[in-house]
Amino acid sequence: MTPVYLGIDIAKASFSVARWQNNQGESLDEFANTHAGFLQLVATVTQAAGVHPGDPIHVALEPTGGYELALALFLHEQGWQVSRPNPKRVRDFAKGLGRRAKTDRLDALVLAQYAAERKPSAWAPLQSEVSELESLLSRQRELEQMLGQEKRRLEALSGRPGVAAGVPETIERMIESLQATLTQVEEAIRAHLKQYANLQQEAKRLRQVPGIGERNGLALLVLMHRWHTLTGGRGEAKGLVAFVGLDPQTHESGTSVRGRGTISRMGDRRLRPRLYMGALGGVRGDNALRVFYQRLVGRGNRKKVALVAAARKIVVWAWAVFRDQSDFQSPYGAAGAAATA
Repeated sequence: MTPVYLGIDIAKASFSVARWQNNQGESLDEFANTHAGFLQLVATVTQAAGVHPGDPIHVALEPTGGYELALALFLHEQGWQVSRPNPKRVRDFAKGLGRRAKTDRLDALVLAQYAAERKPSAWAPLQSEVSELESLLSRQRELEQMLGQEKRRLEALSGRPGVAAGVPETIERMIESLQATLTQVEEAIRAHLKQYANLQQEAKRLRQVPGIGERNGLALLVLMHRWHTLTGGRGEAKGLVAFVGLDPQTHESGTSVRGRGTISRMGDRRLRPRLYMGALGGVRGDNALRVFYQRLVGRGNRKKVALVAAARKIVVWAWAVFRDQSDFQSPYGAAGAAATA
């Protein structure tokens, strides 16, 4: 059986599909981003590629604001292998091929070739209770951002001449409404955790890890579940660090080029700042993270580099706690264990 690789460039209303098979590419068609369109896609692929039940089909969908999730879930349920590769890696792949033009059909063809040559890891849906928690956390984050924006607007208008009296009043009403909605979402999160005792217990264990608290604990819980799902529970901490985008990247060439090292910055760009702030707060306590941080600084590492390494260590420890379903144990014995006792 020859594997069939499909690339799908998806938008809100429709998606374009291309096939890559036997080192050749072919644009198939455009379909409506509806259940009827999904069924039409399966029928078209079966007819065009001569696919039979059980034949391997690998689909690459570039994440596009969530428009791809319904299709991804549908294809996953059909037994097709579905991948949602990092958009930057796909763009870099296209540049390497010399592709400069950009259309939906060409993008789909690039995705199909990327799937064939790079074999991106398979995607799998989260458990429903974890997916629901993620949606609540996403809404909480959005409301916090909007609330912060409105408060800054109100502060900027304070004392400014020439501002109609009704303008600050509308902002104040908006702030009250956003705050009330945010309170409702926070209550929904607490109720959700109470309903699913396993999530509540896992979150409690994660908070034993230095640097993990109320602000980043639930986001990390979702991350742990996603990595567990993607890897079938066999994932390693090193891979998780890379998945988050905290893996170190060297910059060296020959004997003369020695650039400053950095991190890959792949994965969820919103999570890394939370981990960094968690590290910043964690190293101030009497705990294992502070011991780790001080050892790095004592070896001559810059403080910012040591903090990034501490953020990386939080991920490693969190995965160990989640994977083993066990309490956090300081790797330094009694040193710095007061905060996790």
